Amino acid sequence: MRSQRNEGAVLDRPASGRNQRPPSPELRWPPLSRTHKILFAVTIACYLAITVAVLTTSSLVALDWQLFTLKPFERFPQYFDFFNTYVILGQRGPTAILAFAWLFWRAWRTRSWRPPLVMAVTLLLVNVTAGAVKIGIGRLGPHYAHVVGSAALFQGGDIFPSGHTANAVATWGALAYLAVRWRRIGGVIAGFLGVTIGLTTVYLGTHWFSDVLAGWADGALVLLLLPLFEPIVSSTDERLQDWWRRRAELRATALRKLGGQPAAAAAGARAGARTGTAPAGRVPGPAGAGRRTGAAGASEAPRPAGPTAAHHGRGAGGATHGAAQGGSAQGRGHHRPEIPGHEGASAHPGSRRQRPPRPRDHSGHS
Repeated sequence: MRSQRNEGAVLDRPASGRNQRPPSPELRWPPLSRTHKILFAVTIACYLAITVAVLTTSSLVALDWQLFTLKPFERFPQYFDFFNTYVILGQRGPTAILAFAWLFWRAWRTRSWRPPLVMAVTLLLVNVTAGAVKIGIGRLGPHYAHVVGSAALFQGGDIFPSGHTANAVATWGALAYLAVRWRRIGGVIAGFLGVTIGLTTVYLGTHWFSDVLAGWADGALVLLLLPLFEPIVSSTDERLQDWWRRRAELRATALRKLGGQPAAAAAGARAGARTGTAPAGRVPGPAGAGRRTGAAGASEAPRPAGPTAAHHGRGAGGATHGAAQGGSAQGRGHHRPEIPGHEGASAHPGSRRQRPPRPRDHSGHS
């Protein structure tokens, strides 16, 4: 039983959900575990402690000079070429090319832009965290320091923290972070590369040992910051997927408009050739030729015109009567049977010739 209240409820019913766009999820920071918070705090504390130790020219700077005076690249020159090549795994350019080549392949396989987006965020964080400190400290390298025992600060250098070390930890660590099935093995490999590349720079004499410590801290800090950027990465991934889907739909629509009808006609012709039937709108004729048909399906081929009334000696009324009979017979689809031995009979049943009338006798006999 319908009441006024029920009718109001029907009228107030919201519109269908097909035309409504689902609301976009809000960007919220994911909750961090207690272990994550502790590691984050410890990493920041270590980074700050190393920076303060270098700024105050503490015993850490003295350790830097002691390790440099050992000059391991001169004591073990046979390993110099190998380590000079091995350190390329920490350079930002070559590692980014290798990483993005694999990540774009992963994006194509999974139909998601998340892997390259995570790597882009990683490299951006490395440039911000390490680059800002490099410019602010301005420390010179071991081969360019002039005063023994000094920290060589604010002299236009850019080696604190070690960019090779921070980039190695962050880049290979991000690849392990994105590896789903091999995450533990990837983490071990990333840790090994980060540690060995940092020590390689000390062997080559391109960085102080304190630079390497700061690079390890910076790379670890970037990896701990990655989960906080997951909402931004997910939102950007959804927007890129929607854009790519709309682009594919527009391209498919344009292709259908440009080449859809000729392709359908060609497909119909091929199907008719296989089945032995003529395409729509054609009537098969002799020697494979077809005649166009009209809207009602009747043939457009011209009919042979019969002899005129003047030629046969008929009056206007007889010609009109014969034309009416011929039209009605063709409308019913019947034809006059052929007379055997008649020389005016045609080979085609549709094209018949009329017999000429017998001459009348005007001698006065009836």
